[in-house]
Amino acid sequence: MYDMSEQDIRKTENTQQSAAGSTDPFGRPQRQRPMTSYERDRAAREIAAKSAQETSARSSVTPSRASRSTRSSRASAAVKSSPAPSKSTSTAKSVRSRKKGGFAALLFFLVLFVWLELVLHIFMKMDLKYFPIYVMHGLMYGCIFNFITFIWPKKASLIVGKVLAILVSLIFCIEFVAKNILQDFYPASMIKTAAGNKLTDYIGAIVQEVLAKCYVIILFLAPAILVAIFVKELPKIRMKKRGILIVSVFAAIVFYLVGMFFIILPWKGNVSPKELYNTDTGYDDQVEQLGLTNFIRLDFKHMIWPVQHEIKPVDPDSGDNPLGPGGDDQPVDPAVDTSPNIIGLDWDAMAKAASNANHKNLINYFRNVTPTKKNQYTGIFEGYNVVFLTVEGLSGYAVTPEWTPTLWKLSHEGFVFNNFYSALHFTSTSNGECQNLLGLYPKNGFPITMSRTGELKTNAYFSLAQQLGRLGYNNMGYHNNGDMYNRAASHSNLGYNWRYIHYNGSYQKYKDCMDYEGNKGENAGKLRWPQRDTYMAQHTVGDYVNGSKPFNVYYMTITGHMPYTLGSWAFNEWRDTVNQLKYQDKTKAYIASVMECNKAVKILIDEIEAAGKLDKTVFVIAPDHIPYFDVDTLEEISGMKFGDSKDFEAINETNINFDVYHSYLAIWSPSIADKKIDINKVCCQVDILPTVSNLLGLEYDSRMLAGSDILSTSEGMVIFSSRSWRTNVGTYNAKTKKFTPAEGVTLSQSAQDSYIKYMNNVASNKLSITPMIVESNFYNFALAGGKYRSSSEGSSGSTRTIEDLIREFKGDLNRRVLPEYKTPAKFEPAPKKSILEQ
Repeated sequence: MYDMSEQDIRKTENTQQSAAGSTDPFGRPQRQRPMTSYERDRAAREIAAKSAQETSARSSVTPSRASRSTRSSRASAAVKSSPAPSKSTSTAKSVRSRKKGGFAALLFFLVLFVWLELVLHIFMKMDLKYFPIYVMHGLMYGCIFNFITFIWPKKASLIVGKVLAILVSLIFCIEFVAKNILQDFYPASMIKTAAGNKLTDYIGAIVQEVLAKCYVIILFLAPAILVAIFVKELPKIRMKKRGILIVSVFAAIVFYLVGMFFIILPWKGNVSPKELYNTDTGYDDQVEQLGLTNFIRLDFKHMIWPVQHEIKPVDPDSGDNPLGPGGDDQPVDPAVDTSPNIIGLDWDAMAKAASNANHKNLINYFRNVTPTKKNQYTGIFEGYNVVFLTVEGLSGYAVTPEWTPTLWKLSHEGFVFNNFYSALHFTSTSNGECQNLLGLYPKNGFPITMSRTGELKTNAYFSLAQQLGRLGYNNMGYHNNGDMYNRAASHSNLGYNWRYIHYNGSYQKYKDCMDYEGNKGENAGKLRWPQRDTYMAQHTVGDYVNGSKPFNVYYMTITGHMPYTLGSWAFNEWRDTVNQLKYQDKTKAYIASVMECNKAVKILIDEIEAAGKLDKTVFVIAPDHIPYFDVDTLEEISGMKFGDSKDFEAINETNINFDVYHSYLAIWSPSIADKKIDINKVCCQVDILPTVSNLLGLEYDSRMLAGSDILSTSEGMVIFSSRSWRTNVGTYNAKTKKFTPAEGVTLSQSAQDSYIKYMNNVASNKLSITPMIVESNFYNFALAGGKYRSSSEGSSGSTRTIEDLIREFKGDLNRRVLPEYKTPAKFEPAPKKSILEQ
């Protein structure tokens, strides 16, 4: 092939076209025919030959110049004729590259949702076996977000995509931090509660957690940040916009159906994905099994369409306590009234009048519950004053005769509850109060049970304030902090004249609110944190102690609130004492907080005694929860191992020692101080209300509470957040599906399986009834006005004799007396030397 410039070829083509004429024989414009390759080659040879002749003629005159010109001409021709990449070729490559980028853009949100779910599950140490569910639904949400992104014009789509990516990643970050700091995942339904609780109080803990887990937060945010920074324009996609939207919708439906297929599979476990998908409780299980995105979506759904909770059928003739009646082996005087603790009701009339599905389910359930019976302790405190303290962050391991002599005395004189548990449940403090004050387990999810009772003005018929209020008592309630968890509404609804520290942009003293201790110096007038329990006791006891009416007083303390630091001014009085202990500073500070509460209780006792009313006063003292942020402090005090504090913060009860919940309960009065009645039955916070109601001789219905009278012959039980449980027969871990018999208990495998199945259903029902009662205002329907009262109702529900049990369990019934459940640690401090010398 001869070298030939493009310009020369064009000239040759024009010459040939001119010779051929510009029109055809009919005068029409002639279509110009391009040169063939042969013609182009021939023209090139002719031009080259002519050029050679001209060059030869010039070389005879100026050889050197001609030579340079020829070389230059040939080089120019070679450059011009070389196959340089055309503009169209470069554009095609760019288009192909951008089309590949467009495919990646369609996959971005699908990958992002799967990535975020996996990071959350891995670093929250959740079970990964449920990944097919949240992966499929993560792909579904990815398709939905593709639809939302690409429905806009090109430039707007890029902006929308970046914003959505960052927003979703931030939501995962926030939920991760909230779970680690505040113990709970926070869906949209809790926004009002979060705002009311002034989360700025936790800012120090939040910053600390963010810094400690910054590497996890970076993993959450990395994909969105990289896209936001480096993607400047949306890649070209082969598919048209309409096609993208149609495919996104179709794919989302497919992924949703596949995910639902995995949900309805027969997964093993106490709570299945199918159950969780149709309920608004069990937030931790929902996130673990269904994924965070499903958890948030279901929360929105249930805000619009409330859930109808289910009560599982329990066969009273299968799987009951293989050890017989559950009370301690206390002798009973034949003259003692042992009739059931019930309110006679006409259940049939009530069932006919019920139009609410929750009412119908609860009626069917309660009428078949076996009531507890009155006993030799019924009414021994009738007419007494009541002082009830829920102590912030109290653990029985911190109560010793040397550190806290008053608290020790109250729990070791009269009734001694050796197996009391303070199980950690959803929204720890508020729902710790729910157990103490309502005798019900809290709903494991939003709305928060106690707050909800105030919001709906639910009739808390069996609260002590309402029971004693009907008898003319003066009901007072105090909390030396602001209106967290909307207590002003909930506790007033319980029946208390509620007083707290008023907060309205700043803390102010109001006539109907509680006085507070302010700072001095440059911070004068500002609220001290935490407030001292002793200050609250000193400034409130005068409200009721000298009145003519019997009083029922409730205190929610605050000094024991985390974080525990010796720098806190509230522990000034105890700093020199605890500094002598050979513990870490955090443990010293925690012990100081319990010492502060101990002194507050002594102040109340001394003031009531000075008024001459102590002999007719009963004290009830229980925790709201353990110090779950600082389980290592309990390990240091007790010398036991309980598990990682992070597991307790997340209420992850897979690998923990349930003895960490072994705690403190005192029901004390000077009238029984000279006696010691050891109660070895497993009991917990929900049992306090029915027990105290029985001791006060109040009329209540033992069937309508989740707890039961500790002093009755009913079987004792504590249910933990994971739906694990402990009785005097043994402990069942719902996470590991492992049952550990109590010491001295032997069961055949069939008897054990029957017992586990039965108790699992009992536990499920006790947890399920609370939202049904609260949301439907069941107590108001069934009890208010007394229209369903019936004097003819006797003992309702199934009752079983020891002979029935013997026939069922035969050789597996080892003994009739309930064995003591022995825990590795006792509350007795053991060392005889001073604790300060250890």
